[in-house]
Parts: sequence; C-alpha cells; structure tokens
Amino acid sequence: MARVKGALATRKRRKKILKLAKGYWGAKSKHFKMAKEAVMKSGNYAYIGRKQRKRDFRRLWITRISSGCKANGINYSTFMNGLKKAGITLNRKMLSEIAIADPEAFTALVEQAKAAL
Repeated sequence: MARVKGALATRKRRKKILKLAKGYWGAKSKHFKMAKEAVMKSGNYAYIGRKQRKRDFRRLWITRISSGCKANGINYSTFMNGLKKAGITLNRKMLSEIAIADPEAFTALVEQAKAAL
C-alpha cells in the first residue's frame, strides 16, 4: 500500500489559521507560526471579552439609573430598595432606558419607590 503523506491535512490546518489571522499587522497575518500565536491570543481575549461585556453593560445601566435618581433627590441603593418593597420588578436595563428616554416616567417610579419606604 502507498504511504499517505500529511500534506493535505497540514495545508488545510495552516490555511484555516491564516484565514483567521487575516488583517493582523505584519508577519502575524503571513507566517503560520506567528499567526497561530496571535489567533490563540485573540481567542483568549474574545473569550474574556464575552464575560466582561456583561459586567460593563451592567455598570453602565447602574450609572444611568444613579444619575436619574440623583436628579430626583434619591440615591441608587435607596431607589432600588424602594422598588423592591413596592413590588416593581423592572430590570436595570429597562430602568436605564426609561431614565434616558422618558424622565417623567422615571420620576413617577422614584415617587413610587419613595412611597414604599
């Protein structure tokens, strides 16, 4: 039987890595060895970034809610406590959208939270 060489599999593997490294600066997009390292590193950054995005958005929503609360004379933690006691279950994303888009409605929520305390 003829001996099977690994050229096809090797070329396929290298092309896959170089395709992923397309657009990288300098030799990282041309040389397989450097491209492989760069792709592995970027994969780690992407993995970490998917976790960080959730934290970053939550932090942004809290900041927006907090600024809306300060405009209405209440702090963030008191407001959230008041909402919980009033039985209003809006998540932080929706609260931040209300604080930006509809300040009157947010003021009404603040009043309900104050009344529940």
